[in-house]
Amino acid sequence: MSVSRISARYAKSLLDLARERNELESIKADVDYVAQALKSRDLGLFLKSPIINSGKKLSIFKTLFEGKVSNTSMAFFDIIIKKGREMYLPEIIQDFIDQYKVLNKISTVTITTATPLTADALNDIKSKLLASDITMDKLDVKTKVDASLIGGFVVEIGDKLYDASVAHKLEQVRKEFADNQYVKSF
Repeated sequence: MSVSRISARYAKSLLDLARERNELESIKADVDYVAQALKSRDLGLFLKSPIINSGKKLSIFKTLFEGKVSNTSMAFFDIIIKKGREMYLPEIIQDFIDQYKVLNKISTVTITTATPLTADALNDIKSKLLASDITMDKLDVKTKVDASLIGGFVVEIGDKLYDASVAHKLEQVRKEFADNQYVKSF
């Protein structure tokens, strides 16, 4: 079975369990907490190691997270490790977050600008995005600064990209001049 199918199924199971027990927000917080911990290269390599047995992994996982996450989340991670699926934990967590966002109608938007956005400009962009039919009911906005854009902005919504940067416009003009068939060569 492919990694994406495994991770999607486990994530859906956790999401369904959380909804059934009315613990969706607390389990989402637990998943976010574990996702932050998994950014550690050492923890990621530890979980993916085929040399370390599942009993040792479970013991260390409990030491790290017991008391910091809910009993439901801990039981879920226990099952993951006992079934030998701990190597897929980062993918399971990402799928859970994605499914949570779909369930709660949250669109992830990344706005890249040449200079940092002011609070007023960010709020203006948010309100325009929410008024459009491109996004869902709520926004999870991430901002980035990339000086190579020169000016303007780039908005990413899911798999859609709107590039209104000066660098992009200059590139388009450069291509137009390069493709100009009316200029005679000397």
